Amino acid sequence: MTWIEWYNSLAKPAWTPEPATISLIWTILYPIIALTFGYVFVQAFRGKLPWMAAIPFAINLISNLLFMPIFAGLRNVSLAAIDIVIVWASLLGCICTIYPFARWVAIAQVPYFAWVTVATVLQLAIASMNWTW
Repeated sequence: MTWIEWYNSLAKPAWTPEPATISLIWTILYPIIALTFGYVFVQAFRGKLPWMAAIPFAINLISNLLFMPIFAGLRNVSLAAIDIVIVWASLLGCICTIYPFARWVAIAQVPYFAWVTVATVLQLAIASMNWTW
């Protein structure tokens, strides 16, 4: 079965957005993420930001990129729930860490943080409804 057939077969909360809506949201967020994360990494490489300010961004980027391979590739909703919590927590770390150095980057993360908060609650609900350890 394809991953979307598998996804459609999962028990999900009634408020779950349609896959097309989820894709649209990420299509809007990815350019913001690319611009702001790129800025942070370039400034860290140039020595204009401390590396400690870039670490939460690296953790967030890696955990964000791992979500779909874990969720759709491995089809492991429980491990994906752990991963999305890491995405959420590291994003909070990004905002708090970068704010003193580049407020515009912190503010630009607000839509991403809002969506990841919804996605985290959704993933935790899906994991609890489809427990697979």
